[in-house]
Amino acid sequence: MNVAATLAPETLAERLSATRALTLALAEPLSDADATVQPMPDASPAKWHLAHTSWFFETFLLRAVVPGYRVYDERWPFLFNSYYEGEGERLARDRRGMLSHPTLDEARAYRAHVDAALAAAMPGFDAAALELIALGIAHEQQHQELFLTDILATFAANPLEPAYAAAEHWPGSAPVGDVKWISGRTGIVEIGTNDEGFAFDCERPRHQVLLAPHAIANRFVTNGEWQAFIDDGGYRTPGHWLSDGWAWVQSEGITAPLYWGGDGTAFTLAGRQPLDPAAPVTHISHYEADAFARWAGARLPTEAEWEDMAAAHDPRGGHQLDSVGAVRPRAGGEWFGDVWCWTGSAFLPHPGFRQPEGSVGEYNGKFMSGQMVLKGASCATPRGSSRASVRNFFPPHARWQFTGVRLARDC
Repeated sequence: MNVAATLAPETLAERLSATRALTLALAEPLSDADATVQPMPDASPAKWHLAHTSWFFETFLLRAVVPGYRVYDERWPFLFNSYYEGEGERLARDRRGMLSHPTLDEARAYRAHVDAALAAAMPGFDAAALELIALGIAHEQQHQELFLTDILATFAANPLEPAYAAAEHWPGSAPVGDVKWISGRTGIVEIGTNDEGFAFDCERPRHQVLLAPHAIANRFVTNGEWQAFIDDGGYRTPGHWLSDGWAWVQSEGITAPLYWGGDGTAFTLAGRQPLDPAAPVTHISHYEADAFARWAGARLPTEAEWEDMAAAHDPRGGHQLDSVGAVRPRAGGEWFGDVWCWTGSAFLPHPGFRQPEGSVGEYNGKFMSGQMVLKGASCATPRGSSRASVRNFFPPHARWQFTGVRLARDC
């Protein structure tokens, strides 16, 4: 990656400002109490996201690059380091919800301090520092999506089921029609980033893969189709499930997607709302996605199949995050947006992958075990932050993200 060669520093500064402003705007509807709660270890408090993304810029840019910079508060790196072993000890992830202090306003003040220091220093940054700015922007965009999914989990855990934002014009969608199958390319193709502009390390290097004859559905699986799976005993039939998935279903008592109420409703960022039968099903695990595919006589696409077909489509298209609001998946057939697409591929390094040196090298490489790849983007993904080569990844039981299914089959 050479950001300096593809993006002027002035443009990068504008993107940084816009990204930082959107994070603050996402937090605007929240009280200090809202921003402090942690509903489960996988989800972080809203104010932790605000502070952690600032810690990232402070640690890897201001502290490392700017002569004479003094850390805002020497106690806070322990609180807001996420998982970087090279940066020392840190607060246990499942204890983030115990941080009554610093307050939400103090986290905002920290952000203002970091933003001012970045603005003053950026004109003197070299190419390497500008690449770290680009990484910091992409990192914060990931946390904007996590911010929304984590506050959804937070409010869903509250018996009062408060709404994050109002449901603005959420009528039911028109029927989407039967699935149509799109034949993919066969033979040797290339996937991975072509190294033009920003990309995460795990998207590299571009490499060849061999595709067998296959086809991918023209749209996502819908809520209505998922209800048919439930009605047909999908969660009660072990033959549909991977062994680990069936054990998970039994031990956790899983009978429907996360946030479904059993009464034709689901909890959303706008509170409890009627399910739209034509909208993509979401908040499902890889186990559930795989089981549905088996029940439907299909399978999940591989990462390479999905990426090769999606490369011909605009990654800025579809329903993605543009501003603050109660986002939700909508009916349609775009390749990007609405819900992340589970694939049947494990999150492993591309052939020839080299983990960057230093603490930043811990960003993705050390998670390449026990996780599955998701492709595309969701309704909570900031528009412009996705690419066909982007590799989202979560363990197979995770489902608090906006995750969905697009079927594939052999030809």
